[in-house]
Amino acid sequence: MATDTVTISGLDALEVASQQKVPGRASRVWAATWPKLTALALALGLWQVVVWSGWKPEYALPAPLTVATDLWAYATGGALWDGLLITAQRAAIGFGAAVAVGLVLGLAVARVKVLRAALGSMITALQTMPSIAWFPLAILLFQLSEQAIFFVVVLGAAPSIANGVIHGVDYVPPLLLRAGRNLGARGLNLYRYVIAPAALPAIVAGLKQGWAFAWRSLMAGELLVVIAKSTSIGVQLTYARELSDAPRVISVMIVILVVGLLVDLLFTKADNAIRRRWGLLDRE
Repeated sequence: MATDTVTISGLDALEVASQQKVPGRASRVWAATWPKLTALALALGLWQVVVWSGWKPEYALPAPLTVATDLWAYATGGALWDGLLITAQRAAIGFGAAVAVGLVLGLAVARVKVLRAALGSMITALQTMPSIAWFPLAILLFQLSEQAIFFVVVLGAAPSIANGVIHGVDYVPPLLLRAGRNLGARGLNLYRYVIAPAALPAIVAGLKQGWAFAWRSLMAGELLVVIAKSTSIGVQLTYARELSDAPRVISVMIVILVVGLLVDLLFTKADNAIRRRWGLLDRE
């Protein structure tokens, strides 16, 4: 017996697709979580296998359970939170200053041809320069002080933010600029209502990359510039290394990784919100 085949196309196909069941929030969360949990389990398993192989003695490479026990003691004590407070203050101040410098510099270079010719390639060169290379100069200028760390954090992050702004402004469609001017947008209003919203995705990407450079610069600074009575996360890592306390070294490294991942998650949320508002992602 022959079966009739009905082909759905055009608007009928769109209507059927729109009626399909949308996965619930729990399903979306699980779909985003299980790959990370699987990767974590594989990493822990590989770590344990390496420990069992005897490649390094356990005082140099402790087992995951040993590190987990130390990490719990570290997290429930006061040292972790005192160190995080100092490090977070430095990160906020340094990154905030880098954002201000990067935004102003990026907008100026993007819109002024003379500055583009003079500074455009220099900003990229500064971005590619390792942050650690700035510390000898910073220590000569500011000695072992907060100012030395601040100096390197700003220099590490500002070029990436400026480049994000420059690329964002460069890709603003000229049609939008003409439309804005025809509607009366001039000067700062043109930046506020036309250029900034159109360049926002690239600016957020630049901020995200700038944060990565700022965090790396800060950690390098705290390892090199040890300030008395300022037991930041980097200083605690240095002390653990000097005492050959391998579980604490790895525990502090895990804390540094987690902080970086949490801030990266915030930037990802902001980027998704922008893309959702622009219609590039489905609304939840």
